[in-house]
Amino acid sequence: MNQLINYTLHLADNTLVLAQRNSEWCAHGPILEQDIAITNISLDLIGQSRNFYQYAAQLINENTLASSSSDKVYSGSTGAKGEVTEDSLAYIRTEREFKNCLLVELPNGDWGQTILRQFFFSVYQYLLYEQMQNSSDVQLSAIAEKSIKEVTYHVRWSSEWLIRLGDGTEESRQRMLKAIDYLWMYTGELFIPASFELIMNIDHEIVKEKWMDKIKCVFEEATLPVPDGTYMQSGGKEGKHTEHLGFVLADLQYLQRTYPGAEW
Repeated sequence: MNQLINYTLHLADNTLVLAQRNSEWCAHGPILEQDIAITNISLDLIGQSRNFYQYAAQLINENTLASSSSDKVYSGSTGAKGEVTEDSLAYIRTEREFKNCLLVELPNGDWGQTILRQFFFSVYQYLLYEQMQNSSDVQLSAIAEKSIKEVTYHVRWSSEWLIRLGDGTEESRQRMLKAIDYLWMYTGELFIPASFELIMNIDHEIVKEKWMDKIKCVFEEATLPVPDGTYMQSGGKEGKHTEHLGFVLADLQYLQRTYPGAEW
């Protein structure tokens, strides 16, 4: 049960943190159409995170009822009725309790860096959900089946922008090369399963192989080089984050921490 809870929180944290990052572009996009597009992607990710947090809260509350106080998997703040809720999981936990990959918490940088981060994660997410649809866990399977329709669009949208920028002007190409140099070292963590991921019937080697095939295909069309032999950063799944996550959560959690239990 504990591993399933941690895995569900991992999925929820990934989507919530990336949604928060993308939402920083709201009213700041390069053109109105793409401002709306990145905002809608943020909303898709928030919807996915809500589904995962609601399921995690259900599992935690069931676990708490069945366990002694010393065996509780989660001892953080709870909702008004003394139960863990999706809000308490999103707004009360500290950065060391978040299990998201490092990639999603990194700064937006310029438009090219945001596009590349979204592309890397969306391709991974699509392949993950593709396998998760066959999970024996009915709830996770259903969330994956619903979400993969959204992620299909995220992959197409970010791919088109990646090609446009990589094979565009000299300046846009240089910006993409700089983004690759910064973000690539954070992609390896996606395919290094944490202990809680081992409970799922996910073949991470197949996911990695298909992910790389897609990356090479789109990079080739964008006339961009695929890095080789880069040292990979990791630790996010175990709660060891970059300094950036604390600032993301300070913004995200401000209202609930200032006015505990506030509802609207």
